[in-house]
Amino acid sequence: MPATAFPIEALAPIEPRPDRDAFSISDLCAEFSVTPRALRFYEDEGLIAPERRGTARIYSHRDRARLAWILRGKRVGFSLGEIKEMIDLYDVGDGRRVQRQVTLERCLDRIQLLENQKQDIDAHIAELQQFVALLKSSDSEH
Repeated sequence: MPATAFPIEALAPIEPRPDRDAFSISDLCAEFSVTPRALRFYEDEGLIAPERRGTARIYSHRDRARLAWILRGKRVGFSLGEIKEMIDLYDVGDGRRVQRQVTLERCLDRIQLLENQKQDIDAHIAELQQFVALLKSSDSEH
């Protein structure tokens, strides 16, 4: 699978960590291969809300799950605004029904957009290949 591929398993809920009550910034950075700067940015954007103990940030299971959603959403091209809307729907209190529906609709829209882009790219490649062939054939005539 190419490095840019998005494994479908990544959409599954993140496994809870019953062995831990909280996570440090270095825990989440190591687990998700992100920088502390990225975590602080997501905090500034209101996507995660770690507890502060002095100068230390303490992340909850909720923050960890939200971070997983953020990274999954980014990998498939969602904006941070779209990601925030989808993860904030978790708190609606309807058993995640609205969150699932909105996320499904967003994913289907994204698939359609990517399919359209793929068709455009294929058309551009074909056009360029024809142009290259024309250039090569006119080169051999001279």
